[in-house]
Amino acid sequence: MDLDAFTELLTPRGQRALAEAGELAGADPVAAATTLRKTYDATLTSAALTQAGLRERARAKFGQDAGVMYFTPHGLEQSTRAEVAEHRARRLLEAFPGAPKVVDACCGIGGDLLALARAGCAVTAVDTDPLTVAVARANAEALGLEATVTVADAADVRPEDYDVLFADPARRTSRGRTFDPLAYSPPWPVVLDLLSRAGLACLKVAPGIPYEFIPEGAEAEWVSYKGEVKEATIWTGREAARRATLLPGGHTMTATGVQAPVGPTGRYVYEPDGAAIRAHLVGEVAEIVGGRLLDPMIAYIAADDPVDTPWATRYEVEDVLPFSLKKLRTALRERQIGNVTIKKRGSALDIERLRADLRLKGDNSSVIILTRIIDRPSVLICRPLSPA
Repeated sequence: MDLDAFTELLTPRGQRALAEAGELAGADPVAAATTLRKTYDATLTSAALTQAGLRERARAKFGQDAGVMYFTPHGLEQSTRAEVAEHRARRLLEAFPGAPKVVDACCGIGGDLLALARAGCAVTAVDTDPLTVAVARANAEALGLEATVTVADAADVRPEDYDVLFADPARRTSRGRTFDPLAYSPPWPVVLDLLSRAGLACLKVAPGIPYEFIPEGAEAEWVSYKGEVKEATIWTGREAARRATLLPGGHTMTATGVQAPVGPTGRYVYEPDGAAIRAHLVGEVAEIVGGRLLDPMIAYIAADDPVDTPWATRYEVEDVLPFSLKKLRTALRERQIGNVTIKKRGSALDIERLRADLRLKGDNSSVIILTRIIDRPSVLICRPLSPA
């Protein structure tokens, strides 16, 4: 879909085509295209069907809003989930209450600018791609939100003219997704220059960002949604901290400097949420559950008591063995375990290869954890997932 095709999609005729394409969602693609081609040309038919398909995919991120929004394939993939964007907008207003002037320096299709505008911010947004800008502008209009969206280079933004800078550098190159901040667009030096000139800034980055790229004195926040780490946010202009946040519950935790002890296995093993692990808050989670690390370098926590916490998943340990394929296969056979969930940290074993080698048979289920216990390769046989 190019800019001309998208522009036509916004006309009354294009809206009728899009509505009809939406009614054909789930139908055979060839049949759907054949039906629309009876009324519309090939370009409009393709644009309408593409957009209808993207709206269906977008419901997981944007809920009911997706039904009236517009997307590009890459824009949808890189956009912020609505709940995460809303959390970030709330935090921004806590730091700068009222109706701050916010510049969104890399707006994409507008996932964050929509949340910021909905929260009451006066948003100016830019992107280098004319189609992406048109999509973001259409999204604001479709949701009845005010925002100024223009084609411009993030490098030309003047953060000093705004109360808050928001930036979400593109993390995709011609070879696909990149995890190297130096390959972001705009380039990392440009991003750092923008941050240095902003009074308050919020920078969205990949959750795996190396710690050495986090500016000194900044707060780094890792956000998990339903147990999956979605992204990290770097905040400047506020107190330095390491923070983890769990959504949709809104639980948040900052580093206290506590160090977890190392000790023997117990009746339970806890796996901290990925946001806590990324934020180096395993010690804080261990303190919550009254536990200790099985190995000083691995984020599995042993404890003797069941503690309900959103910060970790709890498993009940049935057996602990030094790792041996033969011994593990025998132990699972004796328990008539035919279905296993395999988890690992500190182990180089290939999970699917191990699953095949175990030759499982039986009606029972188990969780097996491959890890190190005081630097010794070990396996824990646990009861299936226990909500914590």
